[in-house]
Amino acid sequence: MNVLLRILVISFLALCSACSTMLPSGKEVVKSPWTSFDDAQAAFDQVIPNETNIDELSELGFDPHKTPNIKILNYLDVRQLFKYRPGDDAHYHPGVVACMRAREACLSYDVDIKDIDKKRVGNFWLDVFVIKRKEHRTGWQFKALFLIVDNQVVYKLAGGSPQLDETRTKKNPLGPLQEVGPHLIE
Repeated sequence: MNVLLRILVISFLALCSACSTMLPSGKEVVKSPWTSFDDAQAAFDQVIPNETNIDELSELGFDPHKTPNIKILNYLDVRQLFKYRPGDDAHYHPGVVACMRAREACLSYDVDIKDIDKKRVGNFWLDVFVIKRKEHRTGWQFKALFLIVDNQVVYKLAGGSPQLDETRTKKNPLGPLQEVGPHLIE
């Protein structure tokens, strides 16, 4: 029985040492009506400040009650976001100024939509023993901001990453001891 256990352990170790598919992977997706950055951007481009109302915004998919990860901000959040200083209106977009003057009649939609694949790559043993972890991330992220006064969009702004492709590497030469070390000093 002891020999059989050794054979199983050695077989498992041989399998793991050559295979990076044993490393964790994941996906970070926010459900939305859009399947790509370009789809979200196309919907955003249909919004026309001082013409598009809140119902039309909802029809385009920008509705915090139907689409996840759309935050509703009040005018105080917007004030902080733009670092608005009263009396300095000439330095701000007219839509921002309209929002600040409308106070409670102003609200904002802060949109953050993403579809990101995460996959750990590299040597299984270095990863397991926390010596070297490498993560590859691909996908897209779309961000937008709408300022709405009296149910009408007065300002819009978009950005994000149409194509994410990044690798993050974390090295701990001492492996798991690197993480334990600071706790021993406490």
